Amino acid sequence: MLILGIESSCDETAASVVEDFRSIRSSVISTQIEEHKKYGGVVPEIASRRHCENILSVTDNALKEAGVTLDDIDAVAVTYAPGLIGALLVGVNFAKGLAMAKGLPLVPVHHIAGHIASNYLTHKELEPPYLCLVASGGHSLIVEVLSYTEFRVVGRTHDDAAGECFDKCARAMGFPYPGGVHIDQAAQLGDHDSFRLPHPTVAGSEYDFSFSGLKTNVINLLHRADQKGEAVNRNDLSASLQYTIAGILTDHTMAAAQALGYKKIALAGGVSANSGVRAALSAACKKRDYEFYMPDKSLCGDNGAMIACQGSFNYAAGIRADESLNAYSTCSIEDMLR
Repeated sequence: MLILGIESSCDETAASVVEDFRSIRSSVISTQIEEHKKYGGVVPEIASRRHCENILSVTDNALKEAGVTLDDIDAVAVTYAPGLIGALLVGVNFAKGLAMAKGLPLVPVHHIAGHIASNYLTHKELEPPYLCLVASGGHSLIVEVLSYTEFRVVGRTHDDAAGECFDKCARAMGFPYPGGVHIDQAAQLGDHDSFRLPHPTVAGSEYDFSFSGLKTNVINLLHRADQKGEAVNRNDLSASLQYTIAGILTDHTMAAAQALGYKKIALAGGVSANSGVRAALSAACKKRDYEFYMPDKSLCGDNGAMIACQGSFNYAAGIRADESLNAYSTCSIEDMLR
């Protein structure tokens, strides 16, 4: 079985062909990072225009890299939610056009489910059920993966996501966009005990997250130092911030795992590439003798392979869409199309 996956939820135009659920035949990504860098973040209108310009060539290259044509494809999978609405619409409409022109099934894929599925491409043996921490620029979730197509959210952010906290603090520290990777690099040179940062909690929701207060604390710390003419060691602050975020994500995930009886834990999303988060969650699972899975770093960011992979499981489960498929900027993974 060959599934063509198309992803355009933010600033990467991506397409991939995945064979038999877990084998990547091709993966092509056109990134817009350099263009958005000068604005300090993604500009939705620019992102949408670049998707329009790139999606045909990216898809064509993915097919060529896989050594197949559309005649060999069994179904077209596409991200329909969540994400930037204009960006999503480009991918959705392109996928609908391909499916209709070739008479292929159209398979809708939830972006978060795609990130979770990136683990299946790295770990062929991984099967549900398990508990997955999904951390990215827009999402911080603890998800029960009940089956390949059924999910239950047990923890979520009430404000900023972990990746957003990384990026906004990085910007305040003077790092270029995207800031998370620069904090990770600087943290390797710093002392995580240099700054005592808060560990915000959500009253009555022990598995939920809140990173807004942490972000504000770091930004205020930098502003106060600037007003006093004092220098802040960016390496130490980066190490302290990364240590704090990784600790919060890990503590909440371990608490949920213990309460719900899970001994199989996975990590997914853009922040899953962060070395501090990977190390903290891995160590916590090892201490408790839990199985731990995380995607290869090449699959942590947005890519078409994760969409094709999840699309394969959706296709096998009979999940289909027709020409009325729309894009949605927000949509819980629990409410994904079936």
